[in-house]
Amino acid sequence: MTAKLTEHELSEIRALIEQRSGILFDDSRERFFSQRIREHMAAKRLFHGADLLRLMRSSNVEYDSLVERLLTQETSFFRYPSIFEALEKKVLREMHAKKFWENPRSLRVWSAGCATGEEPYTIAMTICDSLEFAEAWNLHILATDISRQALTQAERGLYPARELTAVNPRQKEAYFSRVGEQFLVRPRIRNLVSFAQMNLAQAVYMGRFDIIFCMNVMIYFTDDRRTALIQRFYEYLEPGGYLFVGHAESVAKAGVKFDTSVYGDCILYQKPIAPHARKATAAAGNSSGGASGEERA
Repeated sequence: MTAKLTEHELSEIRALIEQRSGILFDDSRERFFSQRIREHMAAKRLFHGADLLRLMRSSNVEYDSLVERLLTQETSFFRYPSIFEALEKKVLREMHAKKFWENPRSLRVWSAGCATGEEPYTIAMTICDSLEFAEAWNLHILATDISRQALTQAERGLYPARELTAVNPRQKEAYFSRVGEQFLVRPRIRNLVSFAQMNLAQAVYMGRFDIIFCMNVMIYFTDDRRTALIQRFYEYLEPGGYLFVGHAESVAKAGVKFDTSVYGDCILYQKPIAPHARKATAAAGNSSGGASGEERA
């Protein structure tokens, strides 16, 4: 029996998800949204949209189950090579110069919308490859996602070989153990990352960060929620800290004063630092052979 789902019921489901999670499936995703809803109803043996709405409103577990299906996405290690090149050759070199004389040296990174964990683990590998004497630093990567199912997989740290195609042989040897046909993240990397369930539509303060990643997450938000989130990212960043967003995303309309620069084909958003601190950082970066390829936008 085919599920019966009216346009009105689809609109109600869409509005409920936006109200509770801040996620908007707009007209450009109409076909995808309708198809995934029908797939979910078939899996749950529901024949009327009203039955699904009733379940979603009465059970957080059922609501989360639908959102899981709607947000499922393919990801992989080093999925955006230019982003991680900018992180390694521009941002981490700057951070090393800026924090070299601090005791203890610390680096806090937030992967907001981490899905099944490939992004935060890639960040951890990049840091270990890039920072001199990385083991002497206090490193912490906070990885959050709205999906409990995705976080369970991330915490397990076990991945099929196809997701490691961009991981070079040295990194694979250093940072993974082979388990049958799959690869398990080694404790050295796993221990740098802590995972937590979080709805980015709700403001939760977790301290300051040097770097924030929020890749291809804000495309699901309304303009107002996107603006509020970018403003929170700005507040949470340390002066001189960096925000990474997806190639199709921009912070231009958020009303916050990031310094913008280009590294390769990657746009970097940096929270301004005081002029005297900027000069000191630039001098330190030059003395350590600063990265090339950067332009001011």
